[in-house]
Amino acid sequence: MKKIKSLVNAVCVAITLAASASASASASASASASASATETFPVLKGYWFGQQAPGLTPELFAPDTVSVNGRYEFGLTFSPNLDEMYFTALDVIEGVDTRPKILYSKIEDGRWTEPKTVNFTNGKMSYELVPYASLNEDRVYFTARSPHEKGSGIWYVSRENGELTKAKRFDSPINNGKLSDLNQGKSGDLVFTNMSERQMYYAKNENGQYLEAKPMDIDFGIHGFISPSEDYLLVNSRTRSGKNRRDSDLFVYFKEQDGSWSDPINLGDTINTTYSETVARVSPDGKYLFFARYNEPDSVSNIYWVSTDVIAKLKKDYFNK
Repeated sequence: MKKIKSLVNAVCVAITLAASASASASASASASASASATETFPVLKGYWFGQQAPGLTPELFAPDTVSVNGRYEFGLTFSPNLDEMYFTALDVIEGVDTRPKILYSKIEDGRWTEPKTVNFTNGKMSYELVPYASLNEDRVYFTARSPHEKGSGIWYVSRENGELTKAKRFDSPINNGKLSDLNQGKSGDLVFTNMSERQMYYAKNENGQYLEAKPMDIDFGIHGFISPSEDYLLVNSRTRSGKNRRDSDLFVYFKEQDGSWSDPINLGDTINTTYSETVARVSPDGKYLFFARYNEPDSVSNIYWVSTDVIAKLKKDYFNK
């Protein structure tokens, strides 16, 4: 994955009639601008942000609304009910140090809202990225960091009465170090990456308590994502296709009957290209794979998606060999 060089960085009381009129005019103008913005955003209905589902060939996800030219996007997740969507974006602005941010959209009045920056920590942390809507809890986990690393790590917001609560740092002994990409299977066990070590970890969930996190017994890979049924693990790593290539590919590990992981298997040249493919995510129903492909000029990324039938075929071939 291309190293990103830049990261996303009182009230006056009026008592005169003239000031009141001015405030009223300003509010009206703001409301009109808001209404105009809503009218220009396309009407998107149904699951998957109103997009037509792909087959065995990856397709650009939501061009011009999620995958926007000239902006990095990666790490997309849907809520278990498929009525909320979160993803990471990083603006590219010449001469400006921008920082990753999480964008959020939901189905409201039967249509998807325009994705907006959420700023879960309300500026307490410098940037937020790689959200994950839990399958087991009414939570959205994400990574948050500050320049001095104080408070950095895994954070979350909860859903209460249809609203997202104030962000909290994940209170667990495992939340120690430069962690990222936390996610879970249906059992509630945690998988995450320690970015300082470039090592994947696993923490078992026992009655709502997480046991000591242990390194995963896999050959290589970071930004790992475990399938909802926990039968396979997706990671990205530098391609093994040639010494002169420096791009990243997506690999899958299948869970063996004894609970160990298979050797890594490249997802193939339909998904992996000479561009970097990273940050794989699987939809809550297990049907679709989302990932970032850095194929724009200057290696800027877009989000692609494809049917997980491509993984099912690899699994069948692997266990029938």
